[in-house]
Amino acid sequence: MTGLLLSAVALALFVLPTVGLWMLGRRLRLPAGELAMGATAVWVTSVWAVVILGAVLSQRAQPVLFPETSPCHDVGTPVARYFPPDAFCLHDDGELRTVNGPTGRILFWLACGTAVGIPVAARFTLRRHR
Repeated sequence: MTGLLLSAVALALFVLPTVGLWMLGRRLRLPAGELAMGATAVWVTSVWAVVILGAVLSQRAQPVLFPETSPCHDVGTPVARYFPPDAFCLHDDGELRTVNGPTGRILFWLACGTAVGIPVAARFTLRRHR
């Protein structure tokens, strides 16, 4: 959970200043090329956030070094789903319970939406200026 919190803080520390600079640049009428460099940096960061968060969320139930570190230790078998990423414990009674909370999944979907939204917005912006 600490890794997800650190990812959220890093994303917030990068995205919020970038959006603020973009809005300030538009207000000052900076050239679009300079603003596009900021959008590219946000897109690259969001793609890496999708990859890292997806890996963390899907492998969270697996024992890394010691079996005692797994949340499924003594209660069931770890199960991973890769898209949308989630990790589960298959309990002995047949019930499947997630080990990830809603925060990690929300961060994943925000990063995924940003990674998809920026190229779509760039395409509409280019089409409008032609």
